[in-house]
Amino acid sequence: MFNEFLGLGFALFNFVLLLIMYKVFGKTGLFAWVAFATILANIQVTKTIEIIGLTATLGNSLYASTFLATDILNEKYGRKEAKKAVWLGFSSLLIMVVTMQFGLQFIPAESDFAHEALETVFGLVPQIAIASMIAYLLAQHIDVIIFSALRKVFPKDSQFWIRNNGSTLLSQLIDTLIFTSIAFFGVFPFDVWIQIFISTYVLKFIVSVLDTPFGYIAKKIRPLDEQEAVR
Repeated sequence: MFNEFLGLGFALFNFVLLLIMYKVFGKTGLFAWVAFATILANIQVTKTIEIIGLTATLGNSLYASTFLATDILNEKYGRKEAKKAVWLGFSSLLIMVVTMQFGLQFIPAESDFAHEALETVFGLVPQIAIASMIAYLLAQHIDVIIFSALRKVFPKDSQFWIRNNGSTLLSQLIDTLIFTSIAFFGVFPFDVWIQIFISTYVLKFIVSVLDTPFGYIAKKIRPLDEQEAVR
């Protein structure tokens, strides 16, 4: 049960950090969160773990937190700002992939100890990143569109949980199917791939439900930069 408890604690820790970033830096903090969480999630995803009795990839809670960030932006600042964050996350991931591939081409010194480790991690990243970028763009834009559509039907503050979960659960299903198919289908045996697909979506489902209270907290937060602007 160690991975299960650690995973729960890590997910909650991510949401707390996200709220702190929002409180201190406002919507700029949410943009920054989307950028580095997208990068870190695509590094963590190279590690597989056993959790809830299934084989899963790491990085699910970090990645899922980017959907909470775009939902908060959509809720408080509008669809345009949410889309801007989506493109920022995509651009950050693309830049990371390109720059690290250049970095791997340099011949290491005899005293170097990091090249093989970097090659192991970032050698896998291009295939994973391509899968992630395709899935990310489609899923995040679908999330923004569905959230905006649900907001017209369920506009009340008390109905934020419908907008948040409704948009995230569907977009995450599409994201998981596209990502696992491109990144891992044929890499792992089919039975392992199907476990990764199911466990990845289940974990994202759990994280999506867990992030709802933090979304309500974010709605009540008044960032420091916005407080200073009023003075």
